[in-house]
Amino acid sequence: MSRITVLGSGAWGTAIALSLYRRGGHHIKLWAHSPEAAQDIIDAGENTLFFPGFPIPTDLKITGHENAVADAEIIVSVVPSEFLRATISRLRPYMHDGQIIVSATKGVEDRTLLRMTEVISACVASSNATVPARDLLIGAMSGPSFALEVAQGQPTAITAAFHDPAIAARVQHEFSSESLRLYTSTDVIGVELGGALKNVIAIAAGVAAGIGLGYNSAAALMTRGIAEITRLAVACGGRRETLAGLSGVGDLVLTCTGSLSRNRTVGHALGEGRKLHEILESLGGKVAEGVLTTHAALGLARKHNIEMPITEQMEMILTKGKDPREAIKDLMLRPGRDEH
Repeated sequence: MSRITVLGSGAWGTAIALSLYRRGGHHIKLWAHSPEAAQDIIDAGENTLFFPGFPIPTDLKITGHENAVADAEIIVSVVPSEFLRATISRLRPYMHDGQIIVSATKGVEDRTLLRMTEVISACVASSNATVPARDLLIGAMSGPSFALEVAQGQPTAITAAFHDPAIAARVQHEFSSESLRLYTSTDVIGVELGGALKNVIAIAAGVAAGIGLGYNSAAALMTRGIAEITRLAVACGGRRETLAGLSGVGDLVLTCTGSLSRNRTVGHALGEGRKLHEILESLGGKVAEGVLTTHAALGLARKHNIEMPITEQMEMILTKGKDPREAIKDLMLRPGRDEH
């Protein structure tokens, strides 16, 4: 039986832990950011703050102690991007040679423009611990996957990406079940950026819906959105075909159209005229990664000289308070160009 620790007791982390538990054949731990947060889940018998309505089995261990990673063979990181660096640095002394780390966070670090696996690698490399970064096997897991539906056991397909195909195959074997299907990839860059950047386009899709635009507009935003994502991912070293798969088009369609998408919800509220700080407060502590990723995506785009007009307009709405209708108008009035 494999020992797996899931870092992060938000909705997605809880859903992954429940999916792995339901599969069977594992010893599962779900790590919360503090012993107090862990105890709240234990006392309630469910994650009342982030994922109410799903009982936590008594033999699925909930913990807030750093040594939760010490005996893990596989660590699944579902920590929000803004807290990832501090969390991995805090837990690093308890990690050891040969552990597999699966990043399931869909974001880009704002200050450094690093992908989540790069942040983890940087934390490991800069630590005073004796285990070098190369001895921890770090990859990403992404795809169209609402936490609620994964926890419900609805059929879901995602991608696990590691530079070493043997490690990707190991994760595929350990996580796959009758309700969760994993495909493998060696394109860590493409899988990560597809999962992160689609959140920005989902905000745009929500904005369009919030101001009353229809299906034509939604289709245009999604199609041109995947073009933006693909351009940047390829410039960063990803593969074009990855962005045509589950962690690209698949995740984009889900997040742009699904009512469970927090990023789309944020965009919809912006389109209706609400203020960003009010919208984020209404999420009750849940994270819409696209808000932070928008700025980071533009930083990457400038670094690689890539044009991202939809992302630019979302940045203007999010940080400058630009009228969403003016943003859509400016997108439509851009100079004409060849589609490809």
